[in-house]
Amino acid sequence: MGQCYGKGNLRTVNDGMESNTINLVVSADQEEEQVQQQQVQLPPRTPGNGAVGLPSVKNTPARSSNSSPWPSPYPHGVAASPLPAGVSPSPARGSTPRRFFRRPFPPPSPAKHIRASLAKRFGAKPKEGPIPEESGAEPEQALDKSFGYNKNFGAKYELGKEIGRGHFGHTCSARGKKGELKDHPVAVKIISKAKMTTAIAIEDVRREVKILRALSGHKHLVKFYDACEDANNVYIIMELCEGGELLDRILARGGRYTEEDAKAIVVQILSVVSFCHLQGVVHRDLKPENFLFTSGGEDADMKLIDFGLSDFIRPDERLNDIVGSAYYVAPEVLHRSYSLEADIWSIGVITYILLCGSRPFWARTESGIFRAVLRSDPNFDDLPWPSVSPEAKDFVKRLLNKDYRKRMTAVQALSKNFLC
Repeated sequence: MGQCYGKGNLRTVNDGMESNTINLVVSADQEEEQVQQQQVQLPPRTPGNGAVGLPSVKNTPARSSNSSPWPSPYPHGVAASPLPAGVSPSPARGSTPRRFFRRPFPPPSPAKHIRASLAKRFGAKPKEGPIPEESGAEPEQALDKSFGYNKNFGAKYELGKEIGRGHFGHTCSARGKKGELKDHPVAVKIISKAKMTTAIAIEDVRREVKILRALSGHKHLVKFYDACEDANNVYIIMELCEGGELLDRILARGGRYTEEDAKAIVVQILSVVSFCHLQGVVHRDLKPENFLFTSGGEDADMKLIDFGLSDFIRPDERLNDIVGSAYYVAPEVLHRSYSLEADIWSIGVITYILLCGSRPFWARTESGIFRAVLRSDPNFDDLPWPSVSPEAKDFVKRLLNKDYRKRMTAVQALSKNFLC
C-alpha cells in the first residue's frame, strides 16, 4: 500500500492553543506496522540516566489513558505492556506526529512527456524499465549511423578550404573529380557522425537530405547534387554560391535598401518560400545569413540554403518544438504551436531590416528578445519610417501580425501592391 495524500480540517491542541491543520499525510503501512509492534513485548533498554527496564520518556509528552479515544490492547496492570502502569498506549494515529507540507508537491518528472514525444515521433513506445546500477549496467545499444549513401566521396570529390561553419557542421568548397561534376566547383556540407549522439540527431540528417532532394528545381533554391558518407562523416554536396550572404550586402549598403531594391529581394524570398510551402516544407530558420548570392554581381540570383531545421508538415498539423534564430522567431513558435505562418513572420523581420536597417525586436539577452517578440510592437515612427511609403509599411505590418491567422501567406504577399 502506498501513502494516502489528503487535505483535512482537523483540529489539534498544542500547548493549550487550537490550530487548523492542512495537507495531512497518513501512511497506512506505517500505521499497521506500529499496531503490530504494540502487541509484542519490547525488550528492556538502558537509558543514559541509569534507569533500567523502562523506556526513555525524555521529550515525550505525557498521554493519559482517559484522554485517548482508542481502546488499549493492554488492560491496566498487565505485565506484557512495556509502558508504566496507568499509561495506555494509543495506536499510531494518536501517537505518531503528523507531517505537514507547507509547500506544494514538486511537479511531475518531464520524463513521461519526453517518452511520449519520442513515441509520437518514431511511432513506437520506448521501452520502460528500471535503471541498471553502474556495476551491472549493460552497454547501451549502438546507434545505427549508416545512411545508405554513396561511400566513394574521396574518389569523386576533392575538398578545398572551409567557407562556412554552423551549429551542426561546416561547409567546404570542393571540385568534382569525375562524372557529370568533373572540374565543377561545388559546396560540401560535412556533418560529423561523432556529434550524432541521439536517434533524433541521426533522423535530422536523414530528413535534411530528403528535403533537399524533394525541393530540387527551383530557381532560388540551392541545387542538391549528391549525398555521401564514410565511417566518420556525412557529406552533402550542393551548389557553390560565391556571392556572399544577404546580410553582408545589407551591411555593405549602410544597413538598409531602397524600397525598389528591397522589393527585388523580398520577391525572391517569397517565391522560394511559397514553393517550399506548396511542397509541404516549413524552413523554420529564415534569416539573411541563409540567403546566398550566386555571384558578386548586383543582379545575381539569390539562393535559399540550410534546411537543417526544416521539416515536412501536413496542412492540419501544428509543430511544437522551439527552433530557429531568436531575432526571427515567431510568437506562436514560443507558444509551441505553429505551422507555415512562422516562416512568413521571419520574412516580415527580414523586410523590416531591409527597409530601415534595424531589427524590429531587440534585447541584450535571448530571453529578452523572446519577451519583446511576445509583448512589443515594431516601431514605425522613428527614422527612416516617415519617409517610407504607406504601402511598404502596411506590407510589413501584415507580415508581422502577431495573430498568425490574420497573417498573409507567401502567395498572398506576392500579390500585394507593394511588390507589383
